[in-house]
Amino acid sequence: MSGLRISKPALLKKSGGVLLAALLGLTGALFSGQESQASSVPGKEVVLRALDKVTARTEDLTIPIGQSVYYGTLQITARKCLKRPPEETPETSTFLEILDNKQDEDPVLVFMGWMFASSPALSALEHPVYDVWVIDCKI
Repeated sequence: MSGLRISKPALLKKSGGVLLAALLGLTGALFSGQESQASSVPGKEVVLRALDKVTARTEDLTIPIGQSVYYGTLQITARKCLKRPPEETPETSTFLEILDNKQDEDPVLVFMGWMFASSPALSALEHPVYDVWVIDCKI
């Protein structure tokens, strides 16, 4: 443990508690600059599924980070995606910007934020014609 130095045996003898040992382990991890065990890995491409509610057709879209694709009138830009390592609880999250480019109108920002594969309803696109959700983040 780098950073804060504490004599653990001396403190444990004085307190005689297991709780203190757990707290020392936690504070040691916090102050040593180590990242959490559940850290996510940034990806290079986002895989989304888009639904046209009028035709009931779905399409899988693969979008490189920093680029945009069009689906109907939507312009979907992937800004970042994160995926947990296989040994952790599965989670894929993606930061998206979605513009609606209707003909003869200025583009309207309809969604900007994080979407989560495990909880699509938590942060969803609200659009009368289209639905978009996260499938994967390719590393």
